[in-house]
Amino acid sequence: MLSKKIENLTVDSTNVLSVLGTNGDLTLSKKIENLTVDLTNILSVVGTSGEIDASNKIYEVFAGMPYYKEHPELLSFLDFEDDLVNRKNVVAIVKGEKAPSDKTIVLIGHSDTVGISDYSGFEEYATKPYELAEKLKELKLPADAKEDLDSGNWLFGRGIFDMKCGVATIMTIMEDITKNISEFEGNLVFAAVGDEEGSSGGMLAFVPELVRLQEKHGFEYQAVVDTDYMAPRYENDEQKYIYVGTVGKLMPSFYVVGKETHVGQPYKGLDPNLITSAIITEVDKNIEYSDVVDKEVSLPPITLRNRDLKEEYSVQIPKTANLYFNYATHISTPDMVLQKMKTAAQGAFEGVVDLLNDRYIDFCASSKFPHTKLPWVPRVLTYDELYQLVHAEMGEKLEVIIEKYKNELLGKEEIDERDFGLKIIEKVQSLWSDKDPVVILYYSPPYYPHIYVNGSNDKEIALLESVSKAVESHDHGYNVINKKFYPYISDLSFVSAPQDEKILDTLTLNMPAFGSKYNLPIKDMQKLNLPVVNIGPFGKDAHQYTERIERKYSFDVAPKFVYETLKNLLK
Repeated sequence: MLSKKIENLTVDSTNVLSVLGTNGDLTLSKKIENLTVDLTNILSVVGTSGEIDASNKIYEVFAGMPYYKEHPELLSFLDFEDDLVNRKNVVAIVKGEKAPSDKTIVLIGHSDTVGISDYSGFEEYATKPYELAEKLKELKLPADAKEDLDSGNWLFGRGIFDMKCGVATIMTIMEDITKNISEFEGNLVFAAVGDEEGSSGGMLAFVPELVRLQEKHGFEYQAVVDTDYMAPRYENDEQKYIYVGTVGKLMPSFYVVGKETHVGQPYKGLDPNLITSAIITEVDKNIEYSDVVDKEVSLPPITLRNRDLKEEYSVQIPKTANLYFNYATHISTPDMVLQKMKTAAQGAFEGVVDLLNDRYIDFCASSKFPHTKLPWVPRVLTYDELYQLVHAEMGEKLEVIIEKYKNELLGKEEIDERDFGLKIIEKVQSLWSDKDPVVILYYSPPYYPHIYVNGSNDKEIALLESVSKAVESHDHGYNVINKKFYPYISDLSFVSAPQDEKILDTLTLNMPAFGSKYNLPIKDMQKLNLPVVNIGPFGKDAHQYTERIERKYSFDVAPKFVYETLKNLLK
């Protein structure tokens, strides 16, 4: 019985899972490695039919297990909602038979990857780890990657790290559990989801399904376990990390309306690019806008897009510009971030006006022209504030116009969620009688709630204790650190949402794409309200052609932590 073996293990070994093989079969670690390579062999680039190939392979592996031959009703496909590629998740359930229990752990992993264009000239090897190793020996690699390649302790390949190894880990552990299902108490619900590298369509389809399964089977969910990748946090970082909790993400965005003018009369106009540059200077990589929780600092905001919206060449300056940031959160909610960004934009706008007035004074003095103060008045409005001002002028006519315009935009598949929101704002602002310069602050999709697990309820306490016990259970030979926030945006975010409706109203009322081009199952996320943990393989260079995993920790040690965490949670 595997559970008994884990409890009784006292060996001092960094190869813990190697001693857990049963009946002379391959050890779990070797099974995980083999399945990792098999899954990596499938090119499953996000947004392509390759995602379906990966799902079919995962389903096929599960279907070949004796447990699912006996219980085929516990294995199924779950279609994405309104997906142009017809992608599907794979959902596998395990029901323990040792004693009746509604305790259930949710496990997730994504089967999609980013593309392979970075393997330029040797794309055919990108998904073949063993062949790729030989090919990479012919190339001039960064010193760190070459050292790892030469050691023989690493496997390279697209998706092997992010996150085929994590999916293989869960599948192999589930297979081992089902071999001794009569000795297993509790339940597991696993989804191999797609589109994680895109818009999280797979996870967003899985969230309502989790609620449905909970109601159907009477599951009492304890936590969500993900096995996404874990990487060094800084140069020469030797520590290994387990993350109990996850970072959140918002996309504060700015639609800047300046004043057009001929380049021959520059002070007659107001360049919106100057305003966006001032906002960037204030916000970009500024740690003042980072959350600091339990001595963990969220990554500061960084620009994801900055452009003026002038379409043609002419000697008229641009009138409008658009800017948005990636904004990581640990505790800041959408209403808090909105206020921070409004204050930042107001200060930046005021600085631009002061700067232009100073420069105009210098220009007039040098040119012997009379000087008058420039007319620009700095002001920043949220999208909701703009909408209310225009609605006060137009009444319900505004609602009719905007609804019709949204439907027109929805018919244009080339317009993504971010451009959709921008075009709505452009339309609303164009209907306003006030044509003076203004900055409109709003949110672009997507939104990922942060999940802070601080022991505030029984489930959080149980997860924190279960993970700590799993790490401390053996001398594994690594310096493993428990951290509070998985720093890379992940699907873990979607199993919870703020419970305060006022906070969510701030988000939805200021995200013009929400409810039409972009949707979240917020009610289901609120209902789940689960603590999360990421226990992943160790590797380097996700999304680079040198993407790789370290074998020893990834196949032997991390799976042991996952296994023990499950056991501890279901005691």
